Amino acid sequence: MSKGIRTNYQHTLAASCIGYVTQAVVNNFAPLLFLTFHSAYGISLEKITLFITLNFLLQLFVDFLSTKVIDKIGYRRAIVSAHLFAGAGLLCLGLLPDCMADPYTGILIGVILCAVGGGLDEVLISSIVEGCPTKNKSATMSFLHSFYSWGIAFVIVLSTAYFLTAGIAHWKWLAVIWAILPLLNAVYFALVPIYNTKEENERGIGLKKLCSIKIFWVAALLMMSAGASETAMSQWASAFAEGALGVSKTVGDLLGPCLFAVMMGISRTIYARFSNRLNLIVFMTVCGILCVASYLIVAFSAAAWLSLAACGLCGFSVGIMWPGGMSVAIRSVRNGGTALFAMLALFGDVGATVGPTFVGLISGAAGDDLRIGISFALVFPVFLVASILIAWRGEKRRLRFSCMKKR
Repeated sequence: MSKGIRTNYQHTLAASCIGYVTQAVVNNFAPLLFLTFHSAYGISLEKITLFITLNFLLQLFVDFLSTKVIDKIGYRRAIVSAHLFAGAGLLCLGLLPDCMADPYTGILIGVILCAVGGGLDEVLISSIVEGCPTKNKSATMSFLHSFYSWGIAFVIVLSTAYFLTAGIAHWKWLAVIWAILPLLNAVYFALVPIYNTKEENERGIGLKKLCSIKIFWVAALLMMSAGASETAMSQWASAFAEGALGVSKTVGDLLGPCLFAVMMGISRTIYARFSNRLNLIVFMTVCGILCVASYLIVAFSAAAWLSLAACGLCGFSVGIMWPGGMSVAIRSVRNGGTALFAMLALFGDVGATVGPTFVGLISGAAGDDLRIGISFALVFPVFLVASILIAWRGEKRRLRFSCMKKR
């Protein structure tokens, strides 16, 4: 078995899928406890907001730093370190608050370590899977990213079930239990084969060269629009479900972000399963139009359940965008290496932060009316469709040029 693990790329794919579940844990577990931190430790909501801001800034910093560091230390050391950071962060989150004079500092340390681990995972895992000798790269990428979606639903459902049975007061033990996942996966990644994403005897292009390629900026706009379109809806889905339907926080989490994540996972799984029959750009264009439609329904429909269904439709429509955007960039930018994956992750993270922030600010200015915020956020899926169409045009040119070279 040991020999099989060290030579079979299927183990690399399995470890990578678990890695995305790990990322879902570190990104979504702490936010479930924000109100608990407020009530149990008397931490103000302003200080809790710092967790979100710090997580964003650290992930952006890690994305950018990855362009310089990862190729020097190697992918294996980097991905193992990412999981050790994530595991340590979850352990600190569960153990430090009651061991330190200031619980806030203990939680902050846990959030920082989780952010570093999650940021590294985001850059590394897609690149590692791209290097595996799979036949259909875009299908494999979509299947890989579906595990992040399933991971979000997994975290919400299992954590909710734990809180209902063991009690929210025992959340610390759940943090310790979740920490086991990245720590074991760190051992798994230490054993599986890691393949090079760059061509033999060639170095990946640098950041300066990457920024001079036009199609990269198209892919960057696509990733940023995809991140904004996804999180502008998903981050407010629970609040929208509670406000529109008058349900509890628990039910709101299940009907809002959990439904969104499940639909997103279904979309990615469908493309992975039927990719040989589906054109990636066409599928992305159709999904982009569905995304625009979902925003319009949420913003202007008077029926609460129809609006909630549109939240699920949005999850389905944005599912293909992140892995699809990466696949388009990989096909168009030769030998992109770490710089390409790191910059795509950075632009995606920028969009993922701008989206919900924009909705929150507009909604607040409109008297906490989320529908108004969502209606203004329609600009994100519109930009998403535009960037897909520009990428489609670039794909046609690339294919035409390839045919001319063969002749």
